[in-house]
Amino acid sequence: MPPTPLLPRGVLAVDAGNSKTDVALVAPDGSLLGTARGGGFQPHETGPEAAVATLVPLVTSAAAQAGLAVSRAVPLVEHVSACLANADLPIEEQRLEQAIRRHGWGRTARVANDTFALLRAGVEEPRGVAVVCGAGINCAGLLPDGRTARFPALGKISGDWGGGGHLAEEAMWWAARAEDGRGPGTSLATAMPRHFGLTSMQHLIEALHLGEIASVRRHELTPVLFEEAEGGDPVSVALIHRQAEEIVALAVVALRRLDMLDGPADVVLGGGVLAARRPLLMSAVEELLKERAPHAVTRVVTTPPVVGAALLGLDHTEATPAARGRLRTAYESGLTA
Repeated sequence: MPPTPLLPRGVLAVDAGNSKTDVALVAPDGSLLGTARGGGFQPHETGPEAAVATLVPLVTSAAAQAGLAVSRAVPLVEHVSACLANADLPIEEQRLEQAIRRHGWGRTARVANDTFALLRAGVEEPRGVAVVCGAGINCAGLLPDGRTARFPALGKISGDWGGGGHLAEEAMWWAARAEDGRGPGTSLATAMPRHFGLTSMQHLIEALHLGEIASVRRHELTPVLFEEAEGGDPVSVALIHRQAEEIVALAVVALRRLDMLDGPADVVLGGGVLAARRPLLMSAVEELLKERAPHAVTRVVTTPPVVGAALLGLDHTEATPAARGRLRTAYESGLTA
């Protein structure tokens, strides 16, 4: 018989993204006992064991806030619910889950891609579809019986198009061709270099190539693209509409796979590109969804994804609806420990 957890029926929730990681320790009644935040989670670069090791100080900190000590001899909680970036394939989830189990934080543990945290944070029950459009793009669907719909989300090799990074590259491509005559004119050719205080695409291309402008700053060009689109630039408008098409294509396929296309269903939208609620993109998404999934209801999530990871954990422990509501209230009220 496994030892009794220090926090019986408790949940340790982890939401780990590319840039930050959130941990929450949740009581069976949904009370928030401890939280911690750390840096990005990069198992594809460091390996699963090293990536999971970065969670150790965060778990220790969250437990200390609750007056609990972490020990491999006794589980901290009943269940660990970890929604992790870069866990894109089932085999990656399995390897990360094994690494988490070896730390002994919970009697049970479940790892899922971080898109599932966004989804669960945005719905009242584990039923619906989520599309994340941030630096990249991904989609996941979930039903109460445990069935899921998902995509590899590995970029171009898995058929993906879009996300902030990709949009910036596409905008650069069109702007470069406009300036040298290989493509149609677009205001991007002046707006993008102007953002960096430069006078031409040639100067911008050289600055990026030579490292005079750090490559990571390319993401700053995505808002420029949206500004030009909202100003009526045809090339920019076409790119934004293409992004809307991709978002809706993901959602519709996931809904179809889970037999939710012909009835009411939540489509949760999140990630930096969608959370910005740019009107041109949002209106295009709404219009396309209305045509292809007329019963779907969209909502943009503002709840922290770690709440979704915790709710998935409370689902696993069969917590009451009141417990789930208490957890949401704690975060909505800013009562993080």
